[in-house]
Amino acid sequence: MELKIGAFSLEPPVVLAPMAGVTNTAFRRLCRAYGGALYVSEMVTARALVERNRKTERMVARAEGEPIHSVQLYGVDPVVMTAAVRHLVDDVGVDHVDLNFGCPVPKVTKLGGGAALPIHHNLFEAIVRGAVRAAGTVPVTVKMRVGVSDQHVTFLRAARAAVDAGVAAVALHARTAEQLYSGSADWARIAALVELLDGTGVPALGNGDIWEGADGPRMAAETGCAGVVVGRGCLGRPWLFRDLDCAFTGQPVPDSPLLGFVADAMRTHVRLLVEDFGDEAHAVRDFRKHVSWYLTGYPVGGEVRRRMALASSIDELDAMLDALDPAASLPQAARRAKRGHTNGPRPVALPHRWIETANDLDVPEGAELLVSGG
Repeated sequence: MELKIGAFSLEPPVVLAPMAGVTNTAFRRLCRAYGGALYVSEMVTARALVERNRKTERMVARAEGEPIHSVQLYGVDPVVMTAAVRHLVDDVGVDHVDLNFGCPVPKVTKLGGGAALPIHHNLFEAIVRGAVRAAGTVPVTVKMRVGVSDQHVTFLRAARAAVDAGVAAVALHARTAEQLYSGSADWARIAALVELLDGTGVPALGNGDIWEGADGPRMAAETGCAGVVVGRGCLGRPWLFRDLDCAFTGQPVPDSPLLGFVADAMRTHVRLLVEDFGDEAHAVRDFRKHVSWYLTGYPVGGEVRRRMALASSIDELDAMLDALDPAASLPQAARRAKRGHTNGPRPVALPHRWIETANDLDVPEGAELLVSGG
């Protein structure tokens, strides 16, 4: 099964979902060592790029050996978004730009960004059209949620507008913003997107509840989607991309790894972070959040997890990893254990009268300054 996004052919048809604080250069390198996919950067803000923010410029720099340089961009102002995409294409030299219309974080949605933006369909269309024009031959894709809530579903109208604007693919996280990360993704919504895009030549991608290798082909079979987008499923499981590769190509999917394999991956991950940050202390601190994800379900005990998540050096972390039982296995009941965010449902914070003024093109005051700098 092959996925085409612009001039790129992806086999297996798998995309890494951008995750703030996670999908940095080190994590993308680690995942790429296990299997093929389109590995997208952390989300960066259009305003920060236009301002040439130093941290953001570092985040969007091409990593050594990265075959497809893919960046996800957030913005609320069509003019700023257009300028940011032009900078990414002309100066940074990216190969692919993804636009974020799915973030459900309150500090984003309360200013009309992320998952809240498609409600303002004219503003949404202006942003996408500006980005596509600025990108030229570089493919632009969009990632969105079903809507703000079940009462305000926007994905079908937004997808039609995005296709008319010239996007190369549309990805749907099959939850509403109100759901956050609770419950189950509604794959029937992905099937509805596939039906809508049928005959347009624009592929529909599905996102939500890809926890094991077999879930990828199952989502494709149940929804007809052209590819899958993987988010929380790969937290602490970078080898999920290997498993998806096997599943999509009809090969046997390896069993869940023993704890020794996991410990080796953890060692590699933290060392890649050191290379990325150039600072061991910074790298080890950043790695702490990954510890619980890697060890989820394995019989290591809460005290070991706690101490490992407080490690302050690679030597300290290595000593604790050496003390783990390398032959310990993951119980069957833990193989689909959720990792990352599980919060929700929760009412969505929106700008004042955001729903009542859905036709407006006005950019909410302060929206573009919210997360400037990354």
